[in-house]
Amino acid sequence: MKLKSLCVLMALWTGAVHAWPDKPVTLLVPFPPGGSTDLIARTLAPKLQEKLGGSFITDNKAGATGTIGAGLVARAAPDGHTLLVSSLGPYVIAPHLLAKVPYDALKDFDYISVAVQAPNVLVVPAVSPHKSMTDVLAYQKANPNKMTFASSGNGSSDHLTAELYWLQTGTTGIHVPYKGGGPVMTDLLGAQVDASFMNINTAMPQIIAGKLRALSITSAKRSPLLPQVPTLEELGIKEANVNSWQAVAAPKGLPADIKNRLHAAIVAALNDPQVKPKLLELGFEIVANNPEQFTAFQAAEFARWKKLIEARNIKPD
Repeated sequence: MKLKSLCVLMALWTGAVHAWPDKPVTLLVPFPPGGSTDLIARTLAPKLQEKLGGSFITDNKAGATGTIGAGLVARAAPDGHTLLVSSLGPYVIAPHLLAKVPYDALKDFDYISVAVQAPNVLVVPAVSPHKSMTDVLAYQKANPNKMTFASSGNGSSDHLTAELYWLQTGTTGIHVPYKGGGPVMTDLLGAQVDASFMNINTAMPQIIAGKLRALSITSAKRSPLLPQVPTLEELGIKEANVNSWQAVAAPKGLPADIKNRLHAAIVAALNDPQVKPKLLELGFEIVANNPEQFTAFQAAEFARWKKLIEARNIKPD
């Protein structure tokens, strides 16, 4: 009798898993609409719906550098109906910057896949006297702590890239934090600041328009979008490769069956012929790694940025 009851329960549980999704799946983006992370979530949602059935919706819950939204996902039921689509900030940077975040970045999520990544590019206004990285390095060494580097905020990818660059080159500069990428672009185009390690997706339209000049890129290899722009590594600046990335995670405890189906659907969506070419044109590189690879990558990135933030004594304000 007990064995029969157990078999019935297992059959019911298995059936429930395989019925997923049986209610709307929320792709929670911990930032306002309009940014790169929001774009990735809204690109994935209809394709996941097409491949998995059910309904997939994008919900923006911004605040506290993405940690409010990430906390909501960490506390949600691990049933596959609430997913986090976020850039690296809440995963590997904010936990080292903020005094307290509402989750444990190493323990509270099941990591499903890094969807895409994109390098940063050092840009200067078109009117800048700096025509190359050689010019920039020579100027910085002759004028310590004078050249201004704008970022979208303390602890942002563009800020940490500048800190890493200064550390690896033995130079100094003035960090000018803004509240978001929009104001950075405005002042950069107006030559109110000297430079910025801007995400390639954001910078490309103004580079193409001739309003910004790209001097170097933080990827391991040159970008097909900017084949004439050298990498920092080519210029002899080691261990300064940086990619901004967007990834999908779930609350810890996601059933293996759902995780496997979700991962397969994400990979298929990113490589869909209607999706992949558009992402590549925007400067994204498709990663689509598996849960084990993402988990190892997240741990390595977590340790890397912790080391830099502590070494440079970077604060959130």
